[in-house]
Amino acid sequence: MKVILVDDEPAMHFILRKMLDKLPEVHVAGAFADTRSAAVFLAEHTDIGLAFVDISMPGQSGMELAARLEAAASPVQVVFVTSHKEFALAAYDLSVLDYLVKPVSQERLQRTVQRALTNRRVFHAQPPAEPDSAVSGRIVLTALGDVAVSSETGRVKWISRKCAELFAYLLLYCGKRIPRSRLVTDIFGGMHRTNAENYLNTTVYQLRKSLEPLGIRDAIRSENDGYALELKDPVIDYVQFEKQAERLQTINAENIEQAIQVERLYTGDLFGDKAYVWAIHETERYVDMYVSFVKRLAAALISLQDTTAASKLLLKLSDRNPLDEAVIRQLMIIREISGDKKGLTALYTDYVKLLSRELGIRPSKELIHLYDSLISRLPDRK
Repeated sequence: MKVILVDDEPAMHFILRKMLDKLPEVHVAGAFADTRSAAVFLAEHTDIGLAFVDISMPGQSGMELAARLEAAASPVQVVFVTSHKEFALAAYDLSVLDYLVKPVSQERLQRTVQRALTNRRVFHAQPPAEPDSAVSGRIVLTALGDVAVSSETGRVKWISRKCAELFAYLLLYCGKRIPRSRLVTDIFGGMHRTNAENYLNTTVYQLRKSLEPLGIRDAIRSENDGYALELKDPVIDYVQFEKQAERLQTINAENIEQAIQVERLYTGDLFGDKAYVWAIHETERYVDMYVSFVKRLAAALISLQDTTAASKLLLKLSDRNPLDEAVIRQLMIIREISGDKKGLTALYTDYVKLLSRELGIRPSKELIHLYDSLISRLPDRK
C-alpha cells in the first residue's frame, strides 16, 4: 500500500519514513510540507491508500485536508499525527482512521498500518458487479484497540461516547437480543432508574443516527423490549484473529509467515483504552489468547533460528507482564543461542530483583536450574 506524509517538520518526514520502512506492506510515495501540495499529488495519484497528516500546519490545516478528502469521497484513509492531544475529539468528527500523538512508537504505528491494510483488503475484495446497496454488507468492525465501524464510504462518527459504548456492547453479542434492563444496569449503572431509561432511549437514537451515513441504521433492531445488532457477514477484527489463531495450533516452517500475519491482526486489546467494566472478562480472554499465541510463535521462531523476531515479540509480552516467567525463559534461551552471556546474566538478575521487590519471592527452582544450565554452556569472554 502506498502512503504519503504531510507535515511541516522535515524531521517528522525522516522519522516516519524510517519507521514505515520497517513495515514491508507499505511504501512511502511522497512527503509534503503543506496540505495544498499533498492535495494536488492525491488528485494526480489515485493509488494512494493512506495519508499521515499533521493537524497544525501553516496555511490549510490537516483537518481541512481531511474534510476535503471526506467531502470528495476519497478512498484515502487519513491518520492524524500531532503533538496536540486536545484536537482528538474534533479530529474524530471526521472519518479518520486513527489519531497518533507524537512521539509515535513503532508498535503503535504498526497497529495503525495493519488496520488500514485490513480495511483496504476487505474493500478491494468486493466484486465490482455488486450494486451500490451492497456496501452495507461490506462493513469492517474494529474492536481491537478501538471501537470503529468503516466501509468504502467512510468511518462512523460517534455522536456520543455512550453510543459508541452501546455499539461495542451489542457487537460483543452480535445477533443476540439484549434486554433493556441489562443495558440499563451495565452501561448506565449508578444513575436513577428513570434517568437511565431515558438516557438509553437517547443513546439508541444517537447510535442509529451515527450508523445512518453508512446505510446500516436498521442494523440496530428493537426486539421484545431489547436490542440486537444484526449485520450481514460483517468483518470483525477480533473474530478474525480468534479463528485464525485457533487454526494454527501448530506453528512450523510451513506456516510461520501466516502466523506472523495473524499476530499483526491483534492491533490492541478489546475496545482499546475504553476499559468497559462489562467487557473485562472478554478483554482478558482475548489477552490470554494473544499471549498464548505469541509464545507459540516465538518458540517456532527460536527453533527456526530467527531469534531477532522472536525477541521482539517476547519483549512486547514482557512489557505487558514483566512477571511472566515463561517469557523470561524464552528470552534467556535466546540470549544463550546468541552467545550473550552478559545479557543472559543481566536478564536473569533483573528478573530475580523484580520478583523480590514486587512479590517478595524467589524464582522457581526450574528457572534457577535453567539459568545454571544455560550459563554453563557459554564461555567467558576475555
